[in-house]
Amino acid sequence: MNKRSTEPNRTRRDLLKAGAIAAASLSAPSILLAGAPYVPSRRAYDLVLRGGAVLDGSGTPARRLDIAVTAGRIVAMQPAVADRGTEEIDARGMTVAPGFIDIHSHGDGGLRDDPRMESVIRQGITSIVVGADGSSRFSGDAGNSFAAWEARTNALRPSVNIASMIGLGTVRGAVVGESDRRASASEMARMTAMVERAVSEGACGASSGLEYTPGAFASESELVALCRPLSARGLSYATHMRNEDDQLLESIDESIAVARGARCGLQVSHLKQQGTRNWSKIDACFARLRAARAEGIAAWFDVYPYVAYATGLTNLFPTWSRDGGDAAFLARLADPATAPRIRQEVLAKVELIGGWDNVQISRVARAEDRDAEGKRLGTWAAAQQQDPYEAVVGLLRRNNTDVGMLGFAMSEDNLDRLLAHEFSMVCSDGGGFAIDGPTRRGSPHPRGAGTFPRVLGRYVRERRALSLEQAVHRMTARPASRVRLSDRGLLAVGMAADIVVFDPATVSDTATFANPFQYPVGIVHVVVNGYWSLRNGERPGDGTGRVLRVAS
Repeated sequence: MNKRSTEPNRTRRDLLKAGAIAAASLSAPSILLAGAPYVPSRRAYDLVLRGGAVLDGSGTPARRLDIAVTAGRIVAMQPAVADRGTEEIDARGMTVAPGFIDIHSHGDGGLRDDPRMESVIRQGITSIVVGADGSSRFSGDAGNSFAAWEARTNALRPSVNIASMIGLGTVRGAVVGESDRRASASEMARMTAMVERAVSEGACGASSGLEYTPGAFASESELVALCRPLSARGLSYATHMRNEDDQLLESIDESIAVARGARCGLQVSHLKQQGTRNWSKIDACFARLRAARAEGIAAWFDVYPYVAYATGLTNLFPTWSRDGGDAAFLARLADPATAPRIRQEVLAKVELIGGWDNVQISRVARAEDRDAEGKRLGTWAAAQQQDPYEAVVGLLRRNNTDVGMLGFAMSEDNLDRLLAHEFSMVCSDGGGFAIDGPTRRGSPHPRGAGTFPRVLGRYVRERRALSLEQAVHRMTARPASRVRLSDRGLLAVGMAADIVVFDPATVSDTATFANPFQYPVGIVHVVVNGYWSLRNGERPGDGTGRVLRVAS
């Protein structure tokens, strides 16, 4: 097969090489380093940020620069921009970086209820990539296309930019349904056409969720066929793999095989090693991805900085038990022919992650069960004087399976290594919510409010797992290049003006598993498409984000 580059795309690299940025090192003399910032008399720009330590996203050290913005684009980057802006920001003592790009987000889930997307923008995130884990808001057919979704989303005036993959689970559900069966030739042709249509209209890749139904029922050959439309466009296959614990390595092998067969890039979603007996597999994970690179596959992974994952409570149950949808699943829980086997497999899964108190209920559908939210399952079941397994079955029955959970199963030492690895990108895998209003519900994973500041605070400043330059690169230019957002992810003349200004000495998350509804600190200003989305920690007005199309 042809070799594919694992470097950021050439257009972006050449932009930096060509010297489009007039830059100076931190040691260079500047009139901004002492006293009041220099403010010239002539007004020529919409916005000028002065005197910040600029990390341009490329991974190189910071430089002291002014950045001028006009009409949503960066138009000058110099040690001292000569002309004034209509608005001026003194960024001395702060780090100025490209707006963060969340390569794996579910931040669009509450968009219709609350387009402010407070927990997203307050992390410094200016663009999110949704449609992950095999599930997208469009299926790619004529009645539910990318273009139709784009129009609906833009009408909501989101606070951040939104790119989307096409979810292969959504595609399978629309064509094959919820059953565990092989797709027919005509169904395969229809599903392939849906993927082709989505990427031709601007979707930025395709995703699978192979622990979720109906995506779990797709074979490797089906996934290869559905990912082939990605190849010619330089897009990647992002996968929530079939297993992330005892069958982790086999699942990585399958993921690589799909990318190899489809001749496309690979993005392993939220790479982790679940359960203490699997923590030692981290080196084997890296070795497999490195071997894939050696044969020409652009293999990457994303990771969030927490030791717990979030999923549906049904994910504790074997895939075969969920064949046919919710009604069939609930029936099997009561069927004497299947119930004992299901119970046995669930108890084995719970033992693997360390026991019932390593499961925390994050949300329920019924108001009558709200007291379970935020509780560790073992402790909660004991308070109800119930066996934990029976308590789980009862919750699922009463809520028609609509129950969320967090699972505490990962190693923080492994997190250090995952974040620092040369193939990694930072993701939240989180939703968008606010501390007030309609999206404040349940007890969600704190990653939805804290991921990016947590990396900068805990893993850069405190644990020193990676440098600030490396962290910013994994949050900006690298994810932008993976999903072909060619004018995002770098601070350079001509690029879109998505900018974050933060205090590297104080930036930190405050959301916790016990109290997730807390915003981070240290994120001072956020600019989206040249307009303020956060200024001095305050929201100035309507959202200025939009759907981002990838050119076909």
